[in-house]
Amino acid sequence: MSNDYLHTMNLTRTLIIGNSGSGKSWLAKRLAGHLQVPWIDLDLIHWISDEHSIARPRAEALRMARVAASKERWVIEGVYGWMISELAGQATTLIWLRLEDEDCVNHIRQREAKRDDSDELLIALQDWAGSYRNREGSSGFAAHQRLYEGFSNSKLQLMNRAEITAFVSSMQKND
Repeated sequence: MSNDYLHTMNLTRTLIIGNSGSGKSWLAKRLAGHLQVPWIDLDLIHWISDEHSIARPRAEALRMARVAASKERWVIEGVYGWMISELAGQATTLIWLRLEDEDCVNHIRQREAKRDDSDELLIALQDWAGSYRNREGSSGFAAHQRLYEGFSNSKLQLMNRAEITAFVSSMQKND
C-alpha cells in the first residue's frame, strides 16, 4: 500500500468490514479519532443487550444504521453484510480486514482473557470467528468478498495486523 494511494482515498464516509476479532473496532476508533468523525459500531445497532444474545428486529436495526449513514461524515464498522450492503451507496471508502480465521480467534482469546474459558457466549464467538471462510449468509467471507468486489469507490484490503498498523501509522504521518 503506497502513501500515494492513501492520499487519493476519500475517508469522509468509511465502511470497515471483516470477521469478528479482525480489528474493525480498533481501526475504526483510531480512524474516527484521526478524522474527528463519529464512529458507529454496528454491534451496538444489531444487538439489544450488552451480552450479544438478543438481536434487535432487523427493520429497526436497518433504520438505525441508515440514520447513522445519513450524516455527512463517519466511520461505520461491522460484520453484518446485510446492513453494510444497505449503507455502501453512501460510503466513500470500504476497508476489508481480511485476516485469517485463526488470527481472529486468537485475538478474541486475548481480548477476552478475563472471561472464563467455559463462558458459553465466548465459546460461541470463537466458533463464529473460526467459521468465517465457510460461513454462509451476509456475514461470511464470500458475502464480504462480493461487497468488496462490487464497491465502486476507494477500497482497501488489509490482510494482517501488521498491515492494519501500517495503515494507521501512514495515515497519521500524512497529516
